[in-house]
Amino acid sequence: MHSSDDKMFMQIQRKSLAQEVAERLIQGITNEEYAVGDKLPIEPELMKIYGVGRSSIREAIKILSIKGVLSVQQGVGTFVTSKNIQESLEDQINNAEFNEVYEVRALLDSKIAAKAAANRSDKELGTIKMYLDLRDRFAKDNQALECYQADINFHISIAEACGNTLLKEIYRIASKHILRTFEVSHNNNTDSFKLSQKIHTDLYKAIENKDSDTAARIAQLIVEKVY
Repeated sequence: MHSSDDKMFMQIQRKSLAQEVAERLIQGITNEEYAVGDKLPIEPELMKIYGVGRSSIREAIKILSIKGVLSVQQGVGTFVTSKNIQESLEDQINNAEFNEVYEVRALLDSKIAAKAAANRSDKELGTIKMYLDLRDRFAKDNQALECYQADINFHISIAEACGNTLLKEIYRIASKHILRTFEVSHNNNTDSFKLSQKIHTDLYKAIENKDSDTAARIAQLIVEKVY
């Protein structure tokens, strides 16, 4: 049985039906199935075309309206307004190569650790420690996915404590992408996580002691070792 702490893991986010429909609509617009100015089929027809329910169609249209691709005119219909898709930061990171995402995270790690050491609250420190302990427990028990999630959450909780909302958000999104690669790169093995527990504990202690210089140095060592 998992404890209540275990349930705090950030689960791997998979595409929703609405996101899949939005992507297929974008493909249709790009391929000129639907030209700029065209009115989309009504909801029941779209439901048949894409094999999903009404809520997924509405959410997909909402997604594309926010991106500036569609315009909903109440009582008239939904129209294609642009082929130029405005990708969100999260979309861009999700579509990036792993090496690009890892480079972004590597550049941020030491800065975030230093700021977390300077700005963390006692509550935030407690959250960091919780994930550090979970990381250790799951590594020792060879519970691979749980271990990977705990490791990512350990680093995200440090970003949460850094005091910079934009840094935190960029790091959170990049870390989700890193998490998805762990399943492949570590092949359901936790050996490297066992070996790296000490250096992660050292990072926690530096943040606990509000030692920004040491926290930054250790965070950089963790990145360079590529645990």
